Amino acid sequence: MESNLHSPERRLIELRIEHADLDALIDAAAQEQPLDELMLRRLKKRRLALRDLIAQLELALDPKEPA
Repeated sequence: MESNLHSPERRLIELRIEHADLDALIDAAAQEQPLDELMLRRLKKRRLALRDLIAQLELALDPKEPA
């Protein structure tokens, strides 16, 4: 059971949840006035880094078969 808590599949789910949370936060921040450009850029940069990490983990879990 302990290994299940730290499995790559669980990590992938956690990253996807964090990415979705950032999406919602970015949408809400974009509606605020006055707009905090610096915070919005930081959130978007973090979201992009998460997307890259998710893609790497997905590839490691399900590598493409050679043609």
